[in-house]
Amino acid sequence: MESIGKQIESAIRRKPRGTLFFPDDFSKYGSSDAVRKALERLTDREQIVRVAQGIYVRPEESKYLGAVMPSAEAVADAIAKRDKIRTVPSGVYALNALGLSTQIPMKIVLLTDGSPREMKIGRRTITFKKTTPANLLAKGKISRLVIQALKEMGNGKVSVEDEHKILDLLRKEDQKDLEHDISLAPVWIRKIMKKAL
Repeated sequence: MESIGKQIESAIRRKPRGTLFFPDDFSKYGSSDAVRKALERLTDREQIVRVAQGIYVRPEESKYLGAVMPSAEAVADAIAKRDKIRTVPSGVYALNALGLSTQIPMKIVLLTDGSPREMKIGRRTITFKKTTPANLLAKGKISRLVIQALKEMGNGKVSVEDEHKILDLLRKEDQKDLEHDISLAPVWIRKIMKKAL
């Protein structure tokens, strides 16, 4: 019978490098205490790296950079999947995701139906901000970002150039999703989004 540590190490090695994992992923191998200790030992031996509390990775290796850590965005996605919560990027993060801002946000703000919390990933911060279910009803990957990005820009502050970019992006959205999401947006945002139909 392999020790819990060995079983966990083998399980981690079977996953591609760069895969994020949580102690809960190994609950079948032993008690949460035993799993935590095993992960701590693997961290001490530099087999894995602790990205944030309760989040680990076996980093990808780059010939030039050495260990490549997952992005804050990848960590946020992994947490959303694990907790089965819905999230939508907001603020500067939404602008950046759409290419409307080249500024890499140091603070990633995600609206969520999960519990609010904040965590540091390297020099960046991820904030899960509790929001009303209505803010999470948008279906389209692009249109839900557009709604949040426009809210960040503010009514009457959207340049002609940005509006063109937004409409080009919205034209790639699934028509049904776009129509659904337009109906959820504030009136001034609706007017802009309708031009993409």
